[in-house]
Amino acid sequence: MATPTADQLNSVPLLAGLSDQDRAALAARFEVDEFPPGKDIVTEGRTGYAFYVVAEGQVQIAQDGVPLRVLGPGEHFGEIAILGEGRRTATATAVTRVSTWTLFGTEFRSMQIGQPAVAARLVQAMQDRLTSS
Repeated sequence: MATPTADQLNSVPLLAGLSDQDRAALAARFEVDEFPPGKDIVTEGRTGYAFYVVAEGQVQIAQDGVPLRVLGPGEHFGEIAILGEGRRTATATAVTRVSTWTLFGTEFRSMQIGQPAVAARLVQAMQDRLTSS
């Protein structure tokens, strides 16, 4: 699977409000990762360095070993790591084979310098999502 396109990112509710140009700039910064069923993608309590969008498959989110929800394509997790808030608040485990579009913190920080308007819009969308959850 190749990195996402701006059109693919438009199917992600968190990113749909960004302009085509902003989504294109963001898409170029994502990497693609693959996880087999049963693999922990992130682990509660550990330091986080990346934000994930589920491209394919299903991811179970759990806190303290208690399943909370299952995410599918277009849904995301790990935004707290991008916002610089510290440790992971939940464990995300691949239920099926999972492909993610992964944005590492270093790429996000680079975007804050090179494309501050895009980074600011992404931060605002993430903060809006966190306060409405």
